[in-house]
Amino acid sequence: QVQLVESGGGLVQAGGSLRLSCASSGPISAYDMAWFRQPPGKEREFVAAFRRNNVKYYEDSVKGRFTISRDSAKRTVDLQMNGLKFEDTGLYYCAAGSFILSTMKLTNTYYYWGQGTQVTVSS
Repeated sequence: QVQLVESGGGLVQAGGSLRLSCASSGPISAYDMAWFRQPPGKEREFVAAFRRNNVKYYEDSVKGRFTISRDSAKRTVDLQMNGLKFEDTGLYYCAAGSFILSTMKLTNTYYYWGQGTQVTVSS
């Protein structure tokens, strides 16, 4: 069993930066790790993933602005977000699971979820 706790959310102006962190209660080396977000009134959506084989994936809308990193020794997965836009607003979740590429963006692929951290970008 793994418990995930996100932190680092907040209110930021458009163009600003935030760094989200996800801390795990257990080892993460066996899992593919991902960040999702849920904009107000919308479904939860994929943002980025960092697989066990050290390959990273990003949703097109965040490429070039967001960077995912993981530190298995520290049991953390971070999301550096630069050039934030109003449409990046949402509740951001960390997730752990095991996926193939065709299932990477599906929420039911992931075994464990954090409680979320709110990111609000003012325009």
